[in-house]
Amino acid sequence: MKKILFTAFTAALAASAAAATYKIDPHHANARFAIDHFATSTNIGGFYNLNGTLQFDSAKRTGGIDLSIPVNNLQSGSADFTQHLKSSDLFNAEKYPEIRFVSTRFHFKGNKVSGVDGNLTLLGQTHPVSLKATKFNCYQSPMLKAEVCGGDFETTIDRTKWGMDYLVSAGMSKNVKLNIQIEAAKQ
Repeated sequence: MKKILFTAFTAALAASAAAATYKIDPHHANARFAIDHFATSTNIGGFYNLNGTLQFDSAKRTGGIDLSIPVNNLQSGSADFTQHLKSSDLFNAEKYPEIRFVSTRFHFKGNKVSGVDGNLTLLGQTHPVSLKATKFNCYQSPMLKAEVCGGDFETTIDRTKWGMDYLVSAGMSKNVKLNIQIEAAKQ
């Protein structure tokens, strides 16, 4: 039994070691959110200049994402609203300057990436999330002279799981739609 487990572990390490490493391009990566505002309108905002890495092996159908989202890069279109979002009422940028997503599993339908499971760390708490891939592709970039892979991902989370309870008791939605776009260049 130990030999079987060791062999499986060694094979898993070899598979992850064979995956190519891609560096996330901060100019082609963002994480945006939308939340219902008392059934009247939808508040939106986004984080830009994200960084991290993508591991991907299309032949073996494996992958991994380690994504860092700097909270101070938050934008909402309104300076006052952005400052409130960064306050301790919501994202608490001073105490928690980074949001992080680390994948645990890539899902495929045929040869196409269909989703990514992982752990989202927000406000110092980590919980699992599943992202649906609405598109994912690799191409040879004529500008970078390298292979680039990336995609669009979406999910809806219950923000109260991370302790973001602001105005929920007053009737504001606890559900937040997330859209994450990344492109990463092969290293």
